[in-house]
Amino acid sequence: MRIVLAQLNPIIGDIKGNLAKIIKAIDEARAIKAEIILFSELVLCGYPAEDLLHIPDFITENEIALEAIVQATKGITVVVGTIRRNRNEHGKRLYNSAAVIFDQKLMGYQDKILLPTYDVFDERRYFEPGKLSKIWQINNKRVGITICEDVWGHTEHESNYLSNPVIELKKQNPDFVFNLSASPYSINQLKNRMTICENAAKTMSAPLFYCNQIGANDSLIFDGYSMVFNEKGDLLDIAKGFEEDFLVVDLSLKPKQKKIEENSFSDLYQALVLGCRDYFHKLKFKKAVLGISGGIDSALVACIAVDALGPDNVLCIAMPSRFSSPESLTDAKKLCQNLGCKFKEISIETPFVAYLNLLEPHFQNKPFDVTEENMQARIRGMILMAFSNKYGSIVLATGNKSELALGYCTLYGDMCGGLAVIGDVTKSQVYALSNWINREKEIIPKNSLTKAPSAELRPNQKDQDTLPDYEIVDNVLNIYLEEHLSPDQIAKKFNYPLNIVKDLIKKIHQNEYKRYQAPPALRVSGRAFTVGRRFPIVQSWG
Repeated sequence: MRIVLAQLNPIIGDIKGNLAKIIKAIDEARAIKAEIILFSELVLCGYPAEDLLHIPDFITENEIALEAIVQATKGITVVVGTIRRNRNEHGKRLYNSAAVIFDQKLMGYQDKILLPTYDVFDERRYFEPGKLSKIWQINNKRVGITICEDVWGHTEHESNYLSNPVIELKKQNPDFVFNLSASPYSINQLKNRMTICENAAKTMSAPLFYCNQIGANDSLIFDGYSMVFNEKGDLLDIAKGFEEDFLVVDLSLKPKQKKIEENSFSDLYQALVLGCRDYFHKLKFKKAVLGISGGIDSALVACIAVDALGPDNVLCIAMPSRFSSPESLTDAKKLCQNLGCKFKEISIETPFVAYLNLLEPHFQNKPFDVTEENMQARIRGMILMAFSNKYGSIVLATGNKSELALGYCTLYGDMCGGLAVIGDVTKSQVYALSNWINREKEIIPKNSLTKAPSAELRPNQKDQDTLPDYEIVDNVLNIYLEEHLSPDQIAKKFNYPLNIVKDLIKKIHQNEYKRYQAPPALRVSGRAFTVGRRFPIVQSWG
């Protein structure tokens, strides 16, 4: 038996476009004499569709498109992720379902049973949980069908649910099991998925076919890596990561067992490039503009943007002030030469002086402070937005997660933009990723990597004038966000002074209001600020 896993990149709400991709994949599977083709979770409408699922016409268009898929299935079995109406009077109005179709006949639906409401997921807002894990007779085989969390609930989140679809299917002795998934990328998530699928396959004593979505939707990045495991939990085959793929599995042959070693830097970089590319292309934008300072953060963002959009579509603008060092401008120019992207230099001295003169009578001889520092950042933001408006570009914010955590950034200044490319990448990761980029040749100038970080908004300014070392910041940040340890526990774990830990945590909470106004950031960690984390602005904790 030949089975195809169609790993596609749907656009949320583009039902006609997604339908065309699905039918094209069905035709290709039929051409190679595949008997079954499996798609990812909610591939017809895209995942996550969020409150589009509340719009009646959206639901109706999905139903019309599903009928078109049914008509395209002559001689082949198709299992495709879609929504379906709950016809009962009680509960949510929709199910998250897999439609099972054979030879132009809709055989029925398998509804998702376990609906996650943690981290980035909020499925109980929209869906009614399925009630039954059943066996489907497909091509004379007993087939179980699960949807994403239905297999995750077997181990990691087992205590959160009242039922276990993996155990229920085990009792029914399936010949093999399908899983339609939309599992977003985060660092080390591939390893977690492989463990989950391995355990599920071993428990059910049946091969598991796992089809995952790829592509980026807003902050979420889906990395693909669709997989097949045998009944012993051995990985038999795996699709490509971060691109569409068509994984063909021939059960009449004995597949080679494959071992996968995750390259964390390569995957992280590919995730950021895919996230940036899809954000632009799915919004039908082509060009990006960003401020280039000669520092490491803007250098990394420029590299990602060039790989995502092409050098001709990326404009880097250096905006020196009286406090900018000549070396920084040199590093910015050299980076753009190495990348082959466009470069402009626009001094902000004239507008800065104009603002100083304008406000001097009102500031009553108060000394130079953060007010004048932020003024420079906001002038730069205005210049970038002017280029955005004039040339139809999206401004890329260049701030990292460590800065966003502590509020070491300027509202309406360096925080302006349509996308925060590295807003979920800590400063420590920025350095590690930049060194990885330079692994074969110098792309990011060495000076950008070795000089002390500085916003260059006052004479001889360094980040560490007001912040602890970034290694301390990032250790506290990561463990506080992901494990919610107390200040005492964190200080003891890392042997840090308690007052420093408390001050960092206080800053994290104090700057919630800034992050609410920040552009969406590409999520690559287990706990991002941009999505999945919900804290009030007005509160007194921490």
